[in-house]
Amino acid sequence: MKKDARFYWTFFKSTFMISALTFGGGYVIIALMKAKFVDELGWLDEKQTLDLVAIAQSTPGIMAVNTSIMLGYELAGFFGAIIGMLATVIPPLVIIGIVARFYELIAENEYVRLVLKGMQCGATAILVNVAIDLAVKQFKAKLILPLIIIVATFIANLFFDVNIMLLVLIDGVVGLILMRGKIYG
Repeated sequence: MKKDARFYWTFFKSTFMISALTFGGGYVIIALMKAKFVDELGWLDEKQTLDLVAIAQSTPGIMAVNTSIMLGYELAGFFGAIIGMLATVIPPLVIIGIVARFYELIAENEYVRLVLKGMQCGATAILVNVAIDLAVKQFKAKLILPLIIIVATFIANLFFDVNIMLLVLIDGVVGLILMRGKIYG
């Protein structure tokens, strides 16, 4: 499919707005990218998106930027990767520049603190929604092992304080060995 200027502008604008208006880290941005590029625009399917996120998570760097680069590359090659990266990096750079300039004024402002607390609640709600959506899809696909992995990872980290990087490595190996050839969500 040949990409025209409208495609690139829509991709840049969508990624830019998601990056500019999202607080809570890479997982929140990924949930919103899925909503935009899979559910709304239909540019990717869920399996492609999950694969891109898995690759982005396994590469060094900021997960939101890695995901945008992978998404851009999948959609439009090298030029798409550059657009995705710029659209994701520019908003935080501008925001950090503004915050750094007015740090004392912002850090001591009670209203800013309350707004940030509210944003944390919103980010938490989005993460919980993604987790529930993932669990429901695994349940509907009758894949019990992913549900067991999700619950076991949660319990190991929360109650036994097992290092999350070790859990990611263990989950990846278990998934590679036991889920090979399975169809998901």
